[in-house]
Order: sequence, then C-alpha cells, then structure tokens
Amino acid sequence: PICLLPLPIDPSKSMLIACCSKFICKGCCHASEVRELEGNLQPKCPFCRHPRTNNDEERERNTLMVKRAEANDPVALYQMGGKRHQEGDYDGAFQYWTKSAALGHAGAHFNLSIMYGEGQGVEENEKKEVYHLGE
Repeated sequence: PICLLPLPIDPSKSMLIACCSKFICKGCCHASEVRELEGNLQPKCPFCRHPRTNNDEERERNTLMVKRAEANDPVALYQMGGKRHQEGDYDGAFQYWTKSAALGHAGAHFNLSIMYGEGQGVEENEKKEVYHLGE
C-alpha cells in the first residue's frame, strides 16, 4: 500500500528503496511490513513488489542503474563505468564507457580519451585519444 501523498520535507521521514530507486515515506514501508507479517507473506518492495534480498551482491545487481545498463541506457552505462573506474577496475570501466560512447554519450568519449592518453587499462594511443576528444 502506497499512500501517494507528497513526500515530507524532512528527509528522515522517507527512505530510498534500492531495488527500484524510489523514495517512499516510512509510513508506507511500515504498513507494508505489517501487512506481510500479519499475512505471513514474503517480504517485498512496497513500491515495485520485487522480493527483498538479504544478499548485498544480489541487492546491488537488482538496483535500477544495473537494470538500465543491461537495457543499454547510455547514461547508466556511463555511471557504471565511473563506478568501476573508482574501484580500480579499468577493464570494466573501459567496456562500459565503450558501449556508452557507441550510443553517443559525450562524457564516455571524454573518459575514453583520458584512458587512451594516460594508458589506464589500455595501451596509450594518441590517435584514439584525439578521436574520442573530437566526438
């Protein structure tokens, strides 16, 4: 049950649901938990009704950004590349940014040019660096 009332200004009275990346009020979360407990139902997200997981790896896989990246959303691919780059996974970042750049994301082209210019995860290549800067 979602109340659909405007969210309170106080951020402590609402929460972000990881599976669907939606903010809902804590009252709606509480009402959903009570319904599940009283009915002996499997815990589900109050917004999208996906089953909740206790496993951090599965929770991360089910986030909206990952789902959008799997659907070839250039912005999500760009963000996933940034996440991989921060973790030091240059090969993963290169793959995500290459897909994003192929779909026309300018930021991905810029980041690829930096990778080619500095040799991060790829061999330094001035020609490819200039190409991605021009895109």
